[in-house]
Amino acid sequence: MKYLITLSFLIVLSSALFAACSKSKSNTSAIKDQLAETNDSLINKKVLIVYLSRTNNTKAVAQIIHKKVGGDMVALELVNPYPQDYKKIVDQVSNENSTGFLPPLKTKIDKISQYDTIFLGFPTWGMQLPPPMKSFLKQYDLSGKTIIPFNTNAGYGIGNTFQTVKETAPKSTVLEGFSTKGGIERDGVMFVMEGNKEREVAVQVETWLRKLKMIP
Repeated sequence: MKYLITLSFLIVLSSALFAACSKSKSNTSAIKDQLAETNDSLINKKVLIVYLSRTNNTKAVAQIIHKKVGGDMVALELVNPYPQDYKKIVDQVSNENSTGFLPPLKTKIDKISQYDTIFLGFPTWGMQLPPPMKSFLKQYDLSGKTIIPFNTNAGYGIGNTFQTVKETAPKSTVLEGFSTKGGIERDGVMFVMEGNKEREVAVQVETWLRKLKMIP
C-alpha cells in the first residue's frame, strides 16, 4: 500500500515538474518570437528623411536621426531659391503664406511609394510651416504612410507647423514630433548645433525615437 502511495506521489510530482518546464519553455519561446518580430519590423522598415534647412540646424537634427534609424535623406531645394537677405525672405514667405502660393521644388524623389516612414524636418517660419514643405506635402501622395515631423525654431516653438502637417496629409498617420531651439537668424545667430548643444539634442532625439519605438 505504501508503495502504491509513493508511486502515485512520484507520478504526480513528475507531471507537475514537466508541466512547469513546458510552460517555462513556452513563455521563453513566446518572448523570443516577440523580440524577433519586433527586430524584424524595425529592420524592414523603409525610412525617408526629408528636410528643409536654411541655417543648417534642421539639417544637423536630420543627420542625428539618420545615424539612429538609417534610411535615405533628402534636402528640399527650390527651383527659385530664396534670397539670402533675411528681411527679403521674411517678406517673400509672408506673401506666399497669405496668397497660398506653393514654390515649385527642384528636388525630385523617385518611387516615394517604397517608403513606409517619412521624417519631415523644417524650421518654424512666421509660426507656420514653411511653404516649400507645404509644396512637398501637396506634390506627393503619402496616403497610408507614417509621418514623423521634427522642427527647429528661434525659441518661439512649433507654431501651427505640426498641425498643418496633419491637415495637409489627412490619409497619413502623423506621430508625435520633436522640436528644439536652433539659431536666431534675425539676431545674426546662425548655426548652433555643435559641441554641447549637439550632444544634448542627440540624447533628446534618441529618447524621442525610443518612445516612438523607432529604435529598440
